Amino acid sequence: MNYKEKRKKLVESLIERKILTDQRVIDAMLRVPREEFLPEKARPSAYIDSPLSIGSDQTISAPHMNAMMCEILELEEGDKILEVGTGSGYHAALCAEIISTKKNKNPGHIYSIERYKELADRARENIKKTGYNERVTVIFGDGTLGYPEEAPYDKILVTAASPNKIPPPLKNQLKIGGILCIPAGTKNYIQNLYKIRKLEGEFKTKTITSVRFVPLIGHYGFSNDE
Repeated sequence: MNYKEKRKKLVESLIERKILTDQRVIDAMLRVPREEFLPEKARPSAYIDSPLSIGSDQTISAPHMNAMMCEILELEEGDKILEVGTGSGYHAALCAEIISTKKNKNPGHIYSIERYKELADRARENIKKTGYNERVTVIFGDGTLGYPEEAPYDKILVTAASPNKIPPPLKNQLKIGGILCIPAGTKNYIQNLYKIRKLEGEFKTKTITSVRFVPLIGHYGFSNDE
């Protein structure tokens, strides 16, 4: 199967739909092999613009959502990024292509937290085999607590839906001027995607669009019993 050609057609479609506008994100989506981050049986569907199962009742986001979230974050070379919800590792790889290219003299880094150990282990394998392991660190843990060891962050990306009260540690661990991209709402998929910029003494929030994400589980998220 010619995955490279399918990848190109998908990117062209996202450009035509005006979802992809940033050339750096376009280039990243052309370079990162989404099929390498999927279970074998799902690979033929790698370039359909749809979420796909990756096990543990979790999904890899639809490519248009990956593209949208990357553009919302306004990624820059050298950024230090926290990702909550590693999943397959694909979105972290996209970010790595933008903030830490191999020729970059000011390399950025992505710290990505995954609460399912089997997914964290698999994501590490995916990231290593595709050559991103020097730019992406996967941590097994509760993403709602953030990762204070490397805070503060230029950008924070959350790939599961938070309650409407955004986890305080994520806001606290964001740099002044930094951006948090997060879906939030109810556990049963009444959610919006938000772009939150941290300013001196306040947060500026912009609602982007309605979305449907799996729930963010953890100390400051939803509980498994809800």
